[in-house]
This record gives sequence, C-alpha cells and structure tokens, in this order.
Amino acid sequence: MKNRLLLLYSSVDGHTRDICDFIKNKTLSKADLYSLDDPPCLEDYDVIVIGASIRYGNYRKNLFDFLQQNREVLDKKETAFFSVNVVARKEGKNNPKNNPYVLKFLTKTSWRPAHLAVFAGKIDYPRYKFVDRYAIKLIMRITSGPTDTSKTYEFTDWQAVEAFAKKF
Repeated sequence: MKNRLLLLYSSVDGHTRDICDFIKNKTLSKADLYSLDDPPCLEDYDVIVIGASIRYGNYRKNLFDFLQQNREVLDKKETAFFSVNVVARKEGKNNPKNNPYVLKFLTKTSWRPAHLAVFAGKIDYPRYKFVDRYAIKLIMRITSGPTDTSKTYEFTDWQAVEAFAKKF
C-alpha cells in the first residue's frame, strides 16, 4: 500500500523540520517526515514535498545532491518545494515569484515542482555559536532586521503554511 505524502527537509537549525511537522499535522492524509540526509524509498509515495532553509544566502548541498540523485523519480510524482528564509519576512519577498532565493534555486536546477512556496524563517540568536550570532546580526543590521542577540525572532506566517498544507 502506498503512502500518500512524503515530507522531506533540509534544515540547519530545525525550523524547516518544524514547518514540515506542522504540514504533516495539518494534512488529512497519511504523511511521513524524513531528513533529506536519510530519505525513504521515493517510489512508495504519491506526493513529495521538499522544504529547505537558507543560511548565508545558500541552500545546503544535500538539497542539490538529492535532486540530482532522484530527479527521474521526482519527475514522475506530484511534487512541491518550499524555501525557508528570513528575507521572506519582508512584504513582496514572501512570494516565490519575488523571493531571490527561490528564483536563484530555480536557475540552479531544472526540477520544476508543481507547487512552490516561501516562508519566513526564524532567528534564534541565543542558540547560535558566537560567529554565527554576530554574522547574522550584521546581516540583520544591513537589512533592517532585529539585532538584539538575547532574543529569538520567529517570522513564520503559520496561516500561509496551513494554506500550503491544504493543497495536499
């Protein structure tokens, strides 16, 4: 018996996994959740959703490795991709058609998922290592974001995530 929905994530700090878990709980179908580092057999699923986060302007290498290794199977399935990045906290950048990271992703790969989304991520300054904390603070200062390193800032629009989940 096939499982209907597979949720795969590539995450640095775990927020993309949290979004996948939220989607899993909002879908009415049986859904399985796996890291891109250890995916199950894709043939067992009808719909495959991949979520990936941005760190320092790039997706993790495991995303592109996975797409290259599984392109043939993905092309036979209903697929979706969502990006998680803090740039999406800004109006106009929270749409896949205008988000620079989604647009860059689409130029780097020929894979074309049926559904695209972008969600604003989370900045968890207290959890970051010293170098990451201050590098992200500098990026936030340049982009008019929050810079108080004693706090955590979550920008995710959970209603948008829920609307995306309803597609599956």
